[in-house]
Amino acid sequence: MLEAIRQMALDSGMYQAEYLDTREIKCYPEVRQTCEGNACGRYGTVWTCPPGVGTLEECRERLMAFDKMLLFSKKYELEDEFDFEGMGEGLLDFKQAVADFDAKIRPVLAEFLLLGNEGCDRCAQCTYPDAPCRFPELVHHSISSYGLYVAELAKTAGVNYNNGRATVTYLGALMVKE
Repeated sequence: MLEAIRQMALDSGMYQAEYLDTREIKCYPEVRQTCEGNACGRYGTVWTCPPGVGTLEECRERLMAFDKMLLFSKKYELEDEFDFEGMGEGLLDFKQAVADFDAKIRPVLAEFLLLGNEGCDRCAQCTYPDAPCRFPELVHHSISSYGLYVAELAKTAGVNYNNGRATVTYLGALMVKE
């Protein structure tokens, strides 16, 4: 089943997808603190990013409820290293690829946690913090909000974090039980 799920990730357009054991995962407060810097503009505005996603310990407990992490990536070619428009388009495409992957795994997995990049943008205006999420079963928490150092995870899993000059690579993770 694990290999079939990995193949579903690749069939959803992912560039690479490899498993790690959850015992190899560390949650770093320093990574979570970068969220507080609000570089992406999502901190304190959506349920899928801090503080709405919960404490770092709550996130860690969610991760540890699973046996395996499928770390997946998608790379995008850019015009040059400063092609911010291409990076933004890549991010939107990656979010769609994560949603496509979600649609493929949902019928075959009873329990999973799917993490994406830079939180959710499903709704034009998130209900955070005034009301519960409208679509809790469809959102993908930010991988960074869980304190995951993606470069370290990529190295451990054998997934390329950097795919060369004039590229950008986005990473996500699927937590599953064996």
